Amino acid sequence: MPAGIVVHHPIRHLERLAGLGTLLRYDLDGDPAPGREAEVLVTGGERPLGRAELDLFPRLRLVATMSVGTDAIDLDHCRARGIAVTNTPGVLTEDVADAALMLALAARRGLIAGHDLVRSGRWAAEGPLPLMPTMTGARVGILGMGRIGQAIARRMQALGAEPGYHARSERPGLGMPFFADPVALADWAEILVVAVPGGGQTRGLVSAAVIAALGPEGTLVNVARGSVVDEAALVAALREGRLHSAGLDVFLNEPAPDAALTGLPNVVLYPHHGSGTVRARDAMADLVFRNVAAFLAGRPLVTPLW
Repeated sequence: MPAGIVVHHPIRHLERLAGLGTLLRYDLDGDPAPGREAEVLVTGGERPLGRAELDLFPRLRLVATMSVGTDAIDLDHCRARGIAVTNTPGVLTEDVADAALMLALAARRGLIAGHDLVRSGRWAAEGPLPLMPTMTGARVGILGMGRIGQAIARRMQALGAEPGYHARSERPGLGMPFFADPVALADWAEILVVAVPGGGQTRGLVSAAVIAALGPEGTLVNVARGSVVDEAALVAALREGRLHSAGLDVFLNEPAPDAALTGLPNVVLYPHHGSGTVRARDAMADLVFRNVAAFLAGRPLVTPLW
């Protein structure tokens, strides 16, 4: 009998998974009954998958998410029930780092304001934009120094910027300054790029104190999770001129972020699309497929969390 695979949130190339078993579209009809005997659940990683949702499927043994972040999944409950979890690390690193660089440049150099000035026809009447800060020689603090943080650092070095970082522990051999806490990093930096995992341990890590330390000439770039930043403090600092600008790929409330934030003129907005390239998403979908195929064949999982 073909395996039942519950689709909790759609992923790319579902038709490949259909070759492994019967797809049960809980994401479409919300009825758990057809999937109660399924042992595999696949998700795009955006829709919450907590204890209540997991317990709809009593025979579940694998959750395969098409994301690096797992903060939407109740990992403790998965462990307690003996459910394996796989994610898709590595294959989206370069594209997310590109997005961070794009947002940093756009925010620092006033790309959106310049675009609007030209498109509106106001350039002739109003004259040029004010002069903007340069990236060359800028101090770039990177909060989180995993794969994505290191890829961001390489890009900043190529621009002639100086990266420094804060992480849970110092990483000898990186050749860049380490700071003991986020406030110290922000106080040193002109640009602060957030690249830490989401979840309870990092909630509010970019606090009002961190934003204040970054200061009125500073730029905040977030390609991590919206929960990492105190969004109310960010809005207030941007509105009151206590922060120069922000480039944001993620928000506290997605996909309908706070209008108090999105309406500000000194914010560059991107719709949680840092990994949104054909190459990255195809590779992520392929990892999901390989993990599910390995599980169903009794082979070791490709990218297990534990």
